[in-house]
Amino acid sequence: MKRSLRIASAFIGIVVGAGFASGQEILQYFTSFGYWGIGAVLVAAALFGYLGMVLTRLGSRMQTTSHEDAVYAISGKVLGKVIDYTLIITLFGILVVMIAGAGSIFSQQFNMAPAFGRSIMIILVIFTIMLNVRKVIAIIGSITPFLVLLVVGITVYSLLTMTSSFAELEPVAREQLSSTPHWLLSAVNYVSLAIALGASMSLVMGGAEKDAKVAARGGLIGGLGFGVLILLSYLAIFSKVDVVGSSDLPMLALADNISPILGIIMSIVIFAMIYNTAVSMLLSFSARFMEIGTKRFRIFVIVAGLAAFLLSFLGFTALVNWFYPIIGYLGLLLVGALIVADIRKVGKPAKK
Repeated sequence: MKRSLRIASAFIGIVVGAGFASGQEILQYFTSFGYWGIGAVLVAAALFGYLGMVLTRLGSRMQTTSHEDAVYAISGKVLGKVIDYTLIITLFGILVVMIAGAGSIFSQQFNMAPAFGRSIMIILVIFTIMLNVRKVIAIIGSITPFLVLLVVGITVYSLLTMTSSFAELEPVAREQLSSTPHWLLSAVNYVSLAIALGASMSLVMGGAEKDAKVAARGGLIGGLGFGVLILLSYLAIFSKVDVVGSSDLPMLALADNISPILGIIMSIVIFAMIYNTAVSMLLSFSARFMEIGTKRFRIFVIVAGLAAFLLSFLGFTALVNWFYPIIGYLGLLLVGALIVADIRKVGKPAKK
């Protein structure tokens, strides 16, 4: 069970950075549908549990060391190439959104120009990759439990200090910007987005575990655990949507609402999670085209990083609203391929 819990924790850490930490994603994908958001949360939790299990089990059965082998094995040459390029687009696109998110932190928390936060983020990311500072990434990755604790604490406080009932807040919630037109589509799209983001690492993580049952159990627990976190964030934002609905980073606004000191702590945690995700995205994206450590790789990292920096000026909320759903729709190809692979039991040794 210890090995399964370790995989579960890692799975949550993979998907929590880009699709959860700020609260903007939860606001647009779940809270904006009011009461129906609960339905979306439950559907998303079930899908995360199932697909987390499928990913880690598939990785274990195939002893995956990179997403390429697994993707082509379950999808074939043509569809595999489409999914491979979808994952590439996801890597770069999420990088852009993360840089924009860093700008929003500095703007919302410290009243500084968003461009300053974006500049700090991309400089840190590029230098981290250039210096190959793996220890820094390991340290930042350990911050995930702190984010979980903060989310739980903020949710409890927000629910206990509600000044309006959910019935009164329902119309306000429905006025918020939504990523998709229907709650069920929103749930599926969000799961698809997160799976597209976390598929590569989840497959490799599963490949590091020889026992497929242990890997599958870890993916299931991790997926359901992430569903619980989504539910908590949904309730926290819903309970104060009249106060934080207009914020780029609703979870940070909730923390500020409790205490300025907690707001600063939350901003550091979110910045760290965004930084961790951004480094992973730029590193993986660049490694897909250039050999790591070469001069060409370093040049590619700088050029790609600067391109992402410029695109980040489109704004965090706007990017989440139009780019995330696109990745979610494209990611449905991967989700479909994973379900078919699970039904066909791809990678399972034949019975003698």
